[in-house]
Amino acid sequence: MSALMHPLAVQQPLPADALSVRFWGVRGSLPVSGPQYVAFGGNSCCVEIRCGERLFIVDAGTGIRPLGEYLGAERSGCEIDILLSHLHLDHVIGLPFFRPALVRGNTIRVHVGNLGGADGSAALGRLFSPPLFPLGLDGLPARFEHVGFRAGDRLAFVDGPSVATCPLLHPDGASAYRFEFGGRRVCYVSDVEHSLGWPPEDLTDFVSNADLMIFDAMYAADEYTRCKGWGHSTCEAGLALCAAGKVKAMAAFHLHPCHDDTRLEAYDARLRAALPGSFVARDGLAVSFSALDHFT
Repeated sequence: MSALMHPLAVQQPLPADALSVRFWGVRGSLPVSGPQYVAFGGNSCCVEIRCGERLFIVDAGTGIRPLGEYLGAERSGCEIDILLSHLHLDHVIGLPFFRPALVRGNTIRVHVGNLGGADGSAALGRLFSPPLFPLGLDGLPARFEHVGFRAGDRLAFVDGPSVATCPLLHPDGASAYRFEFGGRRVCYVSDVEHSLGWPPEDLTDFVSNADLMIFDAMYAADEYTRCKGWGHSTCEAGLALCAAGKVKAMAAFHLHPCHDDTRLEAYDARLRAALPGSFVARDGLAVSFSALDHFT
């Protein structure tokens, strides 16, 4: 791991071959606020992933709003790819509040893979329309394009990069994503529920030898026994998947809205002890990997 940067840290330019991750929203189910949530943050799911300078955004919960502010400048002509794990509310509610979507001339491509190839525009159209919302995404200044695929497909982009996907066990389905760049590998695996025979062979192969796996660790083990079938997992299941796939480090993600800073600090310490280099994700935290790491 070449860098682990806390929120608002002064950052040096990354190497051109760096695969980098920044967490903008790490909560599952709904955002939270209050003094007990300061250290880890309260925004719902959104992660910025860059392959060099090439930007991908995974999920569009409330964390996409501060990401949009960070991207800043009212520049027109930008094209941005948002890869949704699925369409549950905590993963899409931030779309109309994403600053680049409010700039005419920008194009926002929204990729969805849990609908059997459908592009998600119909479902998002129902959500973002009266009486649930005052206007549709097509009423925003930017142009939205909706792209459907089947979880398990490899996504290809016109400027060269590709992203692997994998179906996940979750109500209504979900898609995992794998990013590979500069000899490094990062996997986003949320929302997922562990099951009998865990970890499954296809998911183990999908995450194999990853430098970092971002994993749905919403429940403590005792909480999960009361929530089976709800589509979420535990740190223990994530560590088992890491061991099977020889994953180097895990970021616990999709954090329960009732888990406060004190509880998450304890989880973080146990996770770091179990698999050094691992951590509980927090809003604003950035991680980068480079092929040049062994020289620095």
